[in-house]
Amino acid sequence: MTAAFDYFIVFAEMRTGSNFLETNLNAFDGVSCHGEAFNPHFIGYPNSDNILGVTQDMREADPARLIKQIKADPGVLGGFRYFHDHDPRVLDLALEDPRCAKIILTRNPLDSYVSWKIARATGQWKLTDVKRRKEAKARFDAAEFSEHVEALQDFQITLLNRLQKSGQTGFYLAYEDLQSVEVMNGLARWLGVDAQLDGLDEGLKRQNPAPVMSKVENPDVVAEALAGMDRFNLGRTPNFEPRRGPAVPGYVAGVVTPLLYLPIKGGPETEVVTWMAGLDKVAPEGLITAMNQKQLRQWKRGNPGFRSFTVLRHPAARVHSVFCHRILQKGAGSFGSIRETLRRQFKLPIPKGEPDTSYSKADHREAFGQFLTFLQANLAGQTSVRISADWASQAQALAGFAELGAPDLVLREDELQQDLPTLAQRLGRNTPGEISVSQPDTPYRLDEIWDADLEKQVRTLYQRDYVTFGFAPWRS
Repeated sequence: MTAAFDYFIVFAEMRTGSNFLETNLNAFDGVSCHGEAFNPHFIGYPNSDNILGVTQDMREADPARLIKQIKADPGVLGGFRYFHDHDPRVLDLALEDPRCAKIILTRNPLDSYVSWKIARATGQWKLTDVKRRKEAKARFDAAEFSEHVEALQDFQITLLNRLQKSGQTGFYLAYEDLQSVEVMNGLARWLGVDAQLDGLDEGLKRQNPAPVMSKVENPDVVAEALAGMDRFNLGRTPNFEPRRGPAVPGYVAGVVTPLLYLPIKGGPETEVVTWMAGLDKVAPEGLITAMNQKQLRQWKRGNPGFRSFTVLRHPAARVHSVFCHRILQKGAGSFGSIRETLRRQFKLPIPKGEPDTSYSKADHREAFGQFLTFLQANLAGQTSVRISADWASQAQALAGFAELGAPDLVLREDELQQDLPTLAQRLGRNTPGEISVSQPDTPYRLDEIWDADLEKQVRTLYQRDYVTFGFAPWRS
């Protein structure tokens, strides 16, 4: 049979069975799957340094070069696994190429989420010997799960719509299909491969075969979270209602005061949420969060006269705060994998561990400036590292909100002491309280390193925010 494609891409996510699928693909004569070839933190597999002679640095500079090398491997139909947070430059290359076979692997999002939580708890991501299986129960987090489902929705609908618009079709596989040798052989025929399997690989074992509700510590929380979702659609991800872009699970609603806060990542989220909780005399955890779009509509209908708002932070203060909390520090909330990739791949001059007294003010200035240089390429789609909402432009965040309903008010961080109490009073709260001032960044404040060159970098990087919102040059 003549090969119908030049190469293939397996669209999948963590804990969907992609390792097992890859193992069985590699069992076909003439097929070679090269792992997570475009994972921004490694190439192929965590301990690999190249694929077919293409190193990670070479791939980073030109992702098309690795695709060309995979296609050129003589006598082999090559491919790789691709997750939604892999190099975004590759997505267009693959989706626009009809000679690239698209294999789309999905799994019930609740199962994949619980499996991911257990793997993180045990540190066991593959199982080849049942005797070495580690046991743990997952602690279900409703907000985290909502974000997980929304990310899957967004990516799967993107794939579906792009294939429809280009007149292509993919080979869809459910997690359960992976146990069928007939389906695997059908996939091979679709790929144009003559070889067939007599049986599936028995090396990898399913790690957590028990019913999903028995694998969580807090099944009551699971039931409550699923009550507001279309549960019957959870097993068929491509048919989910597409996410509109506003990141609804991050919204925060009052339980007494009809206020709806639409946070912009990298802004004063903690301070605003704490103020809202004080207004309603509850703990911050007592506010309404982790809503889906249906629950948001219900809240709006149940709170006539509600007001919604978001808060802008000056681009310079925002990007420096993100650098300090997400990249420089290694504690809770930091982007550990991205931090290590920036150190190793992009040579960001930050300490391997937490910064100590040897990390000087000059070191901080140099590292922050290089981080801005990285962001210039990242926001232009020229790196394999995902574009985080923490450093995407605030104008883009507002555009996302608008697709579902723009906030009534767009406030500024430096005016919150006046604006938030006024807003509360309009809603009948006569003792609105004061909002706490954001804590200064550590180990050095922005004003300690600020200069004209940094001003130029930040203004160039966030020109859209400066023009859209009229931000003045930053001053301490």
